[in-house]
Amino acid sequence: MKNETFEEKLEYSKTLLEKLMNPEITLEASVKLYEEGLKNIKEAQKLIEEAQTKITVIEQANQNSERQSNG
Repeated sequence: MKNETFEEKLEYSKTLLEKLMNPEITLEASVKLYEEGLKNIKEAQKLIEEAQTKITVIEQANQNSERQSNG
């Protein structure tokens, strides 16, 4: 299984939402899609958190580098 990008997860969430909005969907199918959607959103949130961590590390490294060159 390949690692999906945030954008792919977002697109998949949109697809799930469209399916959930179908008035002919059964309750059982709705619950299954809802569970799938929550799992997908949690995975997307994890990707966002990982990106935020990387940005923080880069910013800190950049600040340390600036201090050393100015010091």
